[in-house]
Amino acid sequence: MCYKIREIKESEYPILCDFLYEAIFVPEGMEKLPKSIIKQPELQVYIADFGKADDWCFVAEIKGKIVGAIWARIMDDYGHIDDEIPSLAISLYEEYRNLGIGTALMRTM
Repeated sequence: MCYKIREIKESEYPILCDFLYEAIFVPEGMEKLPKSIIKQPELQVYIADFGKADDWCFVAEIKGKIVGAIWARIMDDYGHIDDEIPSLAISLYEEYRNLGIGTALMRTM
């Protein structure tokens, strides 16, 4: 599978909502959560006002379609260490998982 990894464009920031939702772990056998779950404040820390100086994001693209994203920012999330170490999020659309794209995205950060 041929894919390209590149920096996200400002006009593409809204797609992070999709990838935030895709990144939510749902145990096998459980129903998917409603997409509105990403509006919870504890999840919004990952994407709200994205594009600040300490925000970074790369996307994976196949045939012009963004299929995955990896982003980092300084935020007070579950794994918060301090205000100098960014937290990392990675997500792929389900149909593109286990194809090596996630590993390639991880290498960009």
